[in-house]
Amino acid sequence: MPATTHTTLNDHAVVSRERWIAERKALLARERELTRLHDQIAAERRALPWERVDKDYTFDTPTGKRRLADLFAGRRQLLVQHFMLGPGWEQGCPSCSYMADHADGMNVHLAQRDVTLVAISRAPLAEIQRFQRRMGWQFDWVSSYGSDFNFDFGVSFTPEQIAKGQVGYNYGTSPHVHDELPGISVFCMNDAGEAFHTYSTYGRGVEVMMGTYHMLDLMPNGRNERDVENKMEWVRHHDRYEPAHAGKSTAGSCCEAHNLAQVATQSMNDARR
Repeated sequence: MPATTHTTLNDHAVVSRERWIAERKALLARERELTRLHDQIAAERRALPWERVDKDYTFDTPTGKRRLADLFAGRRQLLVQHFMLGPGWEQGCPSCSYMADHADGMNVHLAQRDVTLVAISRAPLAEIQRFQRRMGWQFDWVSSYGSDFNFDFGVSFTPEQIAKGQVGYNYGTSPHVHDELPGISVFCMNDAGEAFHTYSTYGRGVEVMMGTYHMLDLMPNGRNERDVENKMEWVRHHDRYEPAHAGKSTAGSCCEAHNLAQVATQSMNDARR
């Protein structure tokens, strides 16, 4: 199965410099519209009302049991990646891993803006740490095992929910049932030490952590994903890719992870916008 199709690199319009500049300026006007819309939506996001987090969630961390307020690590804002790694899984979801590959580079800059980034999974801490060591990640990653946290924030589902053939996901119902799905949640703490849930995004919303996608969107071949249900079929854990040669993109197979990637990607495709 080809990893890429290279559909746009061999037969593309070539024009004069004058026409290129004219068409680039026309696109620039559209890009500026998108930038202004992005800024407007970001302001509307910040203006959303908050909900108080009344439940006393407890997490297993490398330094012992910690409450949600402790995860802020002295900062006022908390960014949570809901990472698909369930109890007993051999490895994490490839798509969530693709997201997490960007986290360490962002972390130092987020901290300068009063933001703490933490990944949370339902797997026991020892299973999280085993996979984290394999991937070489340094960001904080804690376990919500035995807690309602993942269920309450709409990324983990009970056998009873799954048996119904639909789960509540991304502020609607999804027919693609699995015990774990991806998401990102944001929390804020006030001067009294009270935590508030300010925002969550699911589906394609998690692309906000996928900086590689934004770079690919600039390239002549774009994301170059096949027109199949699982658009992210090409994504592997970063230690499972075959060497990429100049002019040729290759990807090794990772059958155990494929179903997890398909589930995560399908949830994003369902929310495609």
